[in-house]
This record gives sequence, C-alpha cells and structure tokens, in this order.
Amino acid sequence: MAKGKKLYSLSDLGGMVYSTNDNFEPEQDEAMESLDPNEQHLEAHLEKKGRGGKVAVLIKGFEGPEDDLKDLAKAIKNHCATGGSVKDGEIIIQGNVRDKAMDFLKNKGYKVKRVGG
Repeated sequence: MAKGKKLYSLSDLGGMVYSTNDNFEPEQDEAMESLDPNEQHLEAHLEKKGRGGKVAVLIKGFEGPEDDLKDLAKAIKNHCATGGSVKDGEIIIQGNVRDKAMDFLKNKGYKVKRVGG
C-alpha cells in the first residue's frame, strides 16, 4: 500500500480485518436455497422514474440466491427479447413488456401480482 493512499473500503486494507474480542467469530454465509416457484410471491411494477422517460418493468420479491435470480432474469429477457439487469435483488426489464413477463412467470409456476399503473 502506497503511503498517503486514501482508503475507501475495507477491501483497501488488503482483505484482512482483525478483532481484539476473544469471543469473536466471523459470520458464516448460510447457503440460501430458492423456494419452489409456486411458493414465490413476485410483484411486477411498471416504472419510468429516473430512466430518462423510458419505461422499465421491475420484478420484486424473489427469495433465493443471487445466481438463481440472475438465471431467472436471463430467461425473462430472452422470452421478452429485450435487455435488462439485476440490481438490489430486483429484476429490471427494459420496455413495457410487463404482461409478457407476467405470462412467462405464471407459466413457470410463479405467483405474480401486477402492481401500479
């Protein structure tokens, strides 16, 4: 580490964090399992705010690991033939394709609720 370099996060320290607590135990990442599609309660939102006037569909409420969320997002994007991403535990699909995305999710066994406009 160069002298005078500013530290912006714990990773800038080199990945090691020390504790003087004798009873300290690092947190264990629990392997989160995805619920079955019929146990998932998803919400399909239509949103324009903060997107330069463009419409996007947000799928919220997925419970499970990030990898499963990304796989589901990829499948929805392929079905709707559009772009999108996964951010903060939500699937963002570009364009006004909420009905198409909801039909896809319902066919996969998910419970989807239309929220807003």
